[in-house]
Amino acid sequence: MRLATFNLESLDLAPRAPRPIEARIALLRPELERAAADILCLQEVNSQHAPGSQERTLAALDQLLEGTPYAAFARAVSTSPSGHGPADVHNLVTLSRWPIRTSRSVRHELIPAIRYNPVTAGPQEGADGGEVAFDRPVLLTTIDTGAGSILNIINCHLRAPLASTIPGQKQAPFVWKSISGWAEGFCISSIKRNAQALEVRLLADRLLEDDQQAAVVVAGDFNAEDYESPLRILVGAEQDTGNGSLAAASLIVLDRAIPADRRFSVVHQGRPQMLDHILCSRSLYGKFRGITVHNEALSDEAVGYARVDRPVGSYHACVVAEFD
Repeated sequence: MRLATFNLESLDLAPRAPRPIEARIALLRPELERAAADILCLQEVNSQHAPGSQERTLAALDQLLEGTPYAAFARAVSTSPSGHGPADVHNLVTLSRWPIRTSRSVRHELIPAIRYNPVTAGPQEGADGGEVAFDRPVLLTTIDTGAGSILNIINCHLRAPLASTIPGQKQAPFVWKSISGWAEGFCISSIKRNAQALEVRLLADRLLEDDQQAAVVVAGDFNAEDYESPLRILVGAEQDTGNGSLAAASLIVLDRAIPADRRFSVVHQGRPQMLDHILCSRSLYGKFRGITVHNEALSDEAVGYARVDRPVGSYHACVVAEFD
């Protein structure tokens, strides 16, 4: 079994998309074909309005997958906060060669939105506080591979390390009025990323409490490197809990098996970073056979966004794990 995760970076159609879908397909489809995945976790899939209807579809994704085996795969899609159909942008999609038994979006189901009063917001900006809510849900999917046990897939896209908006503290989308305002916005984004990692950890714990041998995979764009807070929260290593009897419920970061000089899924300002990960439960780890990251064609995202006219690929690499 091959399981892959890939951030498509705002896959969309005109007129909202700055790049023609045909140009994006020319780069993204070979990436998907090379992955040759049986289960594929995708991030940043935007939705489109169906002609003559208020319903939203994934027409851009349908065009990308056309003519590939993935077009016939079972599909699970995250839902908007209303629960009716996909969100406008940055949906999660899990595709499976095998039947999908259940799927649901999880957003503030186990962790309530955090009440927060910004301290740097302007006095005329309604700085009386509000909720720090997750930008998008995670997608829990159960898949029947026919191997006897159900596979639980948690598809994630945690908050990026970009400062959240503070009322009255912005001059332009990426220009701040003060260092204090930026620092508070950056802190709020860290709170979002860590809190959602905690919700995923609690979700995994519930699955393992119901069945200690549950096969659980957590995959996606974590916007964090190994041993940063989100990964430490998700793993629950015994050196952090101090309790060896809990080790069986910890998760394994599979990309630690990738050689250090190859272990990166993003390049930012010349620095290779592994931000996309695949984690699994101990019972599934016994079936783990290898992992690769397809980063040969990666460009530097900071340079690309600054100098490339409407880039068409993805600045994330596809990560593929193999299980027996």
